[in-house]
Amino acid sequence: MIKRTLFFSSACKLSVKDKQLLIENRETGELNQAPIEDIGFIVFDNPAIIITQYLLQEFSENNVAAVFCNSKHHPSSMLLHLDTNNIQTEIFSAQVNVKEPLKKQLWQQTIKAKINNQAALLKFLGKDPSPLIYISKKVKSGDTGNAEARAARIYWKTLFGGDFRRDRYGEQPNSGLNYGYAILRAAVARSLSGSGLLPALGIHHKNRYNSFCLADDIMEPYRPYIDLVVYRLEKELKEKEELTKEMKAELLKTLTVDVKINKKKSPLMIGLSQTTASLARCLAGKAKKIQYPVFIK
Repeated sequence: MIKRTLFFSSACKLSVKDKQLLIENRETGELNQAPIEDIGFIVFDNPAIIITQYLLQEFSENNVAAVFCNSKHHPSSMLLHLDTNNIQTEIFSAQVNVKEPLKKQLWQQTIKAKINNQAALLKFLGKDPSPLIYISKKVKSGDTGNAEARAARIYWKTLFGGDFRRDRYGEQPNSGLNYGYAILRAAVARSLSGSGLLPALGIHHKNRYNSFCLADDIMEPYRPYIDLVVYRLEKELKEKEELTKEMKAELLKTLTVDVKINKKKSPLMIGLSQTTASLARCLAGKAKKIQYPVFIK
């Protein structure tokens, strides 16, 4: 079932009745509703939004990723349910006890998939993908040769021009990339939680202050889907100091675009569930390969 993605940027009151999300516009009094079980992802981007505790409990029970934005309208925190799998303890144990060689193999798969998808995006846009294709074939276990960084230097210059620098605090279109990646990261964390995995325990990323290291790992091959949207918004982004509501809506739509895994197409959020479920199987010794998407448009 395809889950809905909702975005709230105006003053409203949100509550729940009979498993329905009740939406009351505080300015017009207009009422709307949506089944909570149909929601997969919801973004709150207004400090005047009122939310009941009971609604948050329902979000948690239904594994809805509730994302809260800060004063700069950038995703800053999220609510996730951590008990979504009936073999939770078994999966946690496998994740905690995973051996280093397996982590390195899984990271190699992840980086190869990321670079291949970056190359596919460049090809789709009529740009030269050959340097990235060459680098992807040289990715070592654990990416000890740092192929990811070498590919990134070529990728960003080819995608946005030689003057562009990928910098979290840099000039446009960096803010578009930041916002899109934050949304993607939250969606990945939701899928990890749904597969019974702890988002904090990464296979490569390690940071005592980062609660989503594994999400940062697994989102890598999915980044080009955000990159494509930002590429199309580049001119508009450079004309604006801040992301508009329409730009954010376009970035949120990325969660519903089709991805291709094992020659089958499905919406990105469903693809994420396939990826994280396959990761859980790898960590449990039941599979050897993470199922990542092959970039298509």
